[in-house]
Amino acid sequence: MIYLDNNATTKVDEKALEAMLPYFCEEYGNPSSIYDLAHTANSAVRRARNVIKDFLGANDSKEIIFTSCGSESANTAIKGTLELNRAKKHIITTKVEHPCVLNLYKELEKHGYRADYIGVDSNGDLDVNELISKVDKDTAIVSVMYANNETGAIFPVDEIAQKVKEINPETKVFVDAVQAAGKIPINVKDTKIDFMGISAHKFHGPKGIGALYVKSGTMVSPLIVGGHQERGKRAGTENVPYIVGMARAAELAMENMDDELSRVKKLRDMLEDGILTKIKNARLNSTSKNRVPNTTNIGFLYIEGELILLHLNDEGICASSGSACTSGSLEPSHVLRAMGVPFTSLHGSIRFSLSRYNTEEDIIQVIQTLPHIIDKLAKISPFQKELGEILRPC
Repeated sequence: MIYLDNNATTKVDEKALEAMLPYFCEEYGNPSSIYDLAHTANSAVRRARNVIKDFLGANDSKEIIFTSCGSESANTAIKGTLELNRAKKHIITTKVEHPCVLNLYKELEKHGYRADYIGVDSNGDLDVNELISKVDKDTAIVSVMYANNETGAIFPVDEIAQKVKEINPETKVFVDAVQAAGKIPINVKDTKIDFMGISAHKFHGPKGIGALYVKSGTMVSPLIVGGHQERGKRAGTENVPYIVGMARAAELAMENMDDELSRVKKLRDMLEDGILTKIKNARLNSTSKNRVPNTTNIGFLYIEGELILLHLNDEGICASSGSACTSGSLEPSHVLRAMGVPFTSLHGSIRFSLSRYNTEEDIIQVIQTLPHIIDKLAKISPFQKELGEILRPC
């Protein structure tokens, strides 16, 4: 199997799994208890919190709150801010956010909030000036992703936070860094960002564990109410094995950052060049110079994307047509629609997302296999006249 859907989820690193195992059956104490077994678990959680602090470049481990996933982190930051600022009814985000933010904003609109959704250009790059122009004295929170999950485009979140605070220092800024963490260096301490969410399963950690950075001095109402855990910001017994696994995965991601930024990027570029060279109707949806190194999104004119994925699957190749959280929907990608991707390739766009486990042999195999799939599908396409000859002469 060749796995090229790492923006959906990643393989758990065996070293992360190994770190987790003792906390299931041996060191299984509740970290809130007072006996020695609990102290071991408590120490593991404290150490993990320090690792995630360094992973995000935060000032203090107390700024790290463990959650169940990126979606919970987003909901905690946004709902938790609005709960403490009920008089403010204006919220801002982008048209290309993950569903955990977009669907939350749509729900908030039903409850009287005024939402602005900021657009992107044809490469998926954000219109920062438009965003800043929308900030006013009533703006409670601005939510902007660090890197887009479908195109890989990186948004200038540090600059955005700085400019937002210059206009309204009381406005909170939440950054969804789920697709950036582990792929590019993050240093949140020197920014005006108030909240940042990540999820372990996007950087070879386990599913079901995430973290939320909450800047020191920033108030947030808890989404989950109960015990005193996470300094009162997130109730519930700590998921010690998964917290440990997340921290170990973060350490490994930091160790492998240079590989991500160099070798993985070269493989991504090799994949893009090979597909665009060999397949006449292939179109690169984002040529942004500022992308995470593992992601590319390619459209195939007049070919149905789901059919491409099914044929790739038959060849043992895993990819996707967009966010895994919208898989199964017949609607084309909201990200690509916001970018103005032509209808002729909108339904035929495929996201390939690599990881440090991919090899050059993987990429060569995809480049050799995909043209035959596109050629086969072109022959049964109702748009054969428009397609013409598929393969470019090499």
